[in-house]
Formats: sequence, C-alpha cells, structure tokens
Amino acid sequence: MSAHSVTHRCSTLVLGSGVAGLTYALRAARYGPVLILTKKFRSDSSTNRAQGGLAAVLDPTDSFDLHVADTLEAGAGLCRRDVVEVVVREGPALVRKLTELGASFAPADGDSEGLDLGLEGGHSRRRIVHSKDRTGQEIESTLLAAVAGHSEITLLEQHFALDLWVGADGGRRRCYGVSFLDQETGAVGLVRAQHTMLSTGGCGKVYRYTTNPDIATADGVAMAARAGCSLGNMEMVQFHPTCLHHAEAKSFLISEAVRGEGAVLRNLAGEEFMKDRHPLGSLAPRDVVAREIDRETKRRGDKFVLLDTSSIGEDRFAERFPVISARLLEYGIVAGRDPIPVVPAAHYMCGGVAVDLDGRTEIDGLFAAGEVAFTGVHGANRLASNSLLEASVLAERAGAIEPQPAEGPEPPPPLSPGTDPPLADQGVILDHEWDAVRSLMLNYMGLVRSRGRLDRAVTRLAETREWSDDLYGTSRPSSDLAELRNISLVGLIMAMSARAREESRGLHTRLDFPETDPVPRESWSRLVEGGVEVTLRPLGASEVVKTAN
Repeated sequence: MSAHSVTHRCSTLVLGSGVAGLTYALRAARYGPVLILTKKFRSDSSTNRAQGGLAAVLDPTDSFDLHVADTLEAGAGLCRRDVVEVVVREGPALVRKLTELGASFAPADGDSEGLDLGLEGGHSRRRIVHSKDRTGQEIESTLLAAVAGHSEITLLEQHFALDLWVGADGGRRRCYGVSFLDQETGAVGLVRAQHTMLSTGGCGKVYRYTTNPDIATADGVAMAARAGCSLGNMEMVQFHPTCLHHAEAKSFLISEAVRGEGAVLRNLAGEEFMKDRHPLGSLAPRDVVAREIDRETKRRGDKFVLLDTSSIGEDRFAERFPVISARLLEYGIVAGRDPIPVVPAAHYMCGGVAVDLDGRTEIDGLFAAGEVAFTGVHGANRLASNSLLEASVLAERAGAIEPQPAEGPEPPPPLSPGTDPPLADQGVILDHEWDAVRSLMLNYMGLVRSRGRLDRAVTRLAETREWSDDLYGTSRPSSDLAELRNISLVGLIMAMSARAREESRGLHTRLDFPETDPVPRESWSRLVEGGVEVTLRPLGASEVVKTAN
C-alpha cells in the first residue's frame, strides 16, 4: 500500500473512542457515514476508567449559579465564565439523554425516580451523578452499544492516527483527514473526510506516574500542534491526589468520591494534616490536596500518605465502591478498615487545542472535544467530575454542525514516515528515551517547578523531539516511535509554557515565583518555523477561537 493512497472516505472522521468521540459520532451520523479510528481497542479510554461521575445540577437545593461558582473557584481565575455557564446549564439534559440511551445511574435510597448524588472536592453541593465507582465504564458501554447498532458508523481498532492532512482551501486552511498506521499490518494509509474530530484524550503518559491508560500519549495535541493550531494553558496539568501506592499496582486511582463519603488523609504518624491547611480539609480542591501531600511527604521524608477510610466502614465501602474494594483486596487491603497508601499522579490536562463552544479549531473542518481540547472551562484547575460534562457538551454541539465539502482540490498528503527497517537495538533505545522523557517531566515539570528545572527540561526535550522527528522520517513507523515523537513535542510545549508563566496559580507552582499575578493570563503556544512560541494574554482580552465557518 502506498503511504499516500486514500484508503477510506467518509463524511466524518473521529479519532478516539471515549465519551467525546462516541457522543460526537452518534450526533454526526445523521449527515452521512462516520468512521471512528481508535489506536488500541474500543474500550481503551480514560472515560472507561472514570470512577467518580458526572457533575450536573439535579438537586432542588443546588443551582446553576452554585455549580458555576464552584468551577470558577477551583479554576483559580483562569476559567472563562461564559463558557462555564453554557456547559453547566446543559448538564441536566445530558444526564437525561444518557439515561434514554440506556445508562444506569445509582438511584437515591428508597426513591427509584431520583438519583444518588455524590460529593467531591471543591463542590458545595452533592451533584455527582454516578454508577457507584464505575461511572465511566457505564457511560462508555452505553455509548459503544449505541455506536455498534448504528448503520452509518464504522469503528476500526488498532488504527493509530499519525498526522493531520491539512492544506489551503479558498484562502483558508482546512483539514482533509489524517494519515494513519494500521498496527496489525504495518501499512500506512489516508482517510479523506469532510470533518475530523480530535477526541484522543490527554497526556498522562508524558509522566512516569499517571492514572491514565497507556493510550494517553498526547497524540491529538501533537498532531494539532504540527498542523499549526494554537494551544492554551498547556502548563496546567492536574495531579490526582490519591493514586494507590503499591509495588504491584499500576495507575490505579482511588476516587475523590471516597473522601466525599468521609475518608480523610493522614501522614504516617496518623496526623490529619489537611485539617489545618484548608477550610475544606481533605475535600479541598485537587491542586491544593496534591501539593499538600507532596509537601507533607517531603517534610517527613515519607514516600506516601494514608487515606483513612475507617469512618465509612467495610460494608458501606464495598457497597458504594465495589471496584475499588475488590482491587484493594487483591493487594491485601481491606477498604473501610485498613488505611490506603496513596500518592499524587498525573491525571488530567486542563489545557489543550484551542476551540470555540462548538468544538471548532482554527483550521476549517477540524474539531476537538474532551481532554484534548481547551475551552476555558477548567481554568488553572479542573473541578472534579466536570470533565465528562464538558466533553459531552462540546461533542454534542460539534456534532450538530453539518459537514461541508472542500471547494478546492486535495492538497499533498502529510509527510510520510520512513521505510528503513529498524536497527537491531532500536527497541532498547526507544525504551530508554521513553523513560527519560517521562522521568524528566515528573522531576522538572511536576507539582513544583523552577526556572532551573524548566530550562533543563526544555533543553533535553528539544533534543529528544529533534531526534525522534529525524528517526520518524527515515524508519518504518511503529507505535512506540510515533508516541515518543508526540510526548517529546508536547512535553516541550508544556515546559516552555510553564517557564513563561512567572507566577504560582492553580496547578502551576513556581518556587521562584510563589505569588499569584493580580492579572489573570492564559498561556498560548504554537509551533512557528519548527520552534515553539509562547505568549501570555490577559484573560479579559482573549476570546474563544473563532472561525469563518
């Protein structure tokens, strides 16, 4: 197969099979054939791992204004209020639609018509719609079933999108589809589409410790950056405070809802250290809790802290959090009785590809929704359980836009990867470079940063990015090489954005700039002639991306 041959044509192309991609596909299918490419298997997504739930105003004692206020408070001055209000107000209708599709959420005790609403950090009311501790799995399976039963939607697994196919169309830049790697055959091909949706998830695997699945290698952000899209707030990476610390556990999250049910954080001496550090104690916003855990472990020289769940009790914990309870038992921990060792881990990217409220990017025909997108909802720190809400709302709105054909001829396809067979030791080298990038990001771009650390990160990441680009241009493509190319580029952009922000705000803490700037500014970055350009814009002067569509 020629690397430049068009192997698939469709009205709408979707990259990724999480809540954003599946929601968008179901909405867009009314306009013609939809093709979904997912680089692993259809259920491999961050959505499928989401334990807590979806934030929506459903209780009579709650209000849109309260939900908006909580979101703005968590966002530390960088949320766009107008966007937050739109997303929050569409929450109840979204829950109803998921229920109509077949999703089953936990009912309130003794009331089959009401829902049991959970409480999580930063929320002033109970508003977390959940399916115990497997909410994401319930939503994902519901959407996958709807997609499987739709005659206009085709889903291809093991298809790794490599680069966006972008060219000029009537004086504007337009996306025509993507190049991809069929990981089962090793062949490279092209998809031609009128609309392309980036719903590829986040960047957790840029870090050594993360709650994210292995697929979260920032592919969509990297492709958009190479295509010339603007990125926003890329330094704002949320670390979840409570990832299980165990030698045999990998990326297992202990939901924030556990603290919502009464669990508290203690150091190894048994002291409830959060009690005196924030009015909400262990239920403070995630950025606060993660930093305080980091501070406490460094102060004492410990490797982890303890999540005390004894106030919940064994029976209640097993009933409310059956998945977490069962997993902990595998490691000899009886939840509701034994303290759970936890550490912060990279969890969610609050920045991403700049889009408007309908998911449009700066490139015609290219959309983004979910963790890959930057709307301004999350600001400098995401409020718990707002992610599934934002992803679904943006995907619904984007899917309502009818695809339009391009006016001009097809442009040249994206740069093809090389054809040389891999060197005998290439696998070892790639493994080393992967580990080097992820360790560097954890140590230099983690919870606490400084100019010296960031300078070192930028220098080393720029070298890795250049090396991986060169190797990609000569070597036969592989997922490991393509992912290294992506994480080194996105890591570089994140580090440069963090270096440009000379203040401490939300998820971004600088040892050398501990104060918060009185003027809230968003960081904007883009690739310019192979380099990265970063600017900070006052929030009031910046706008959601606008296109001529």
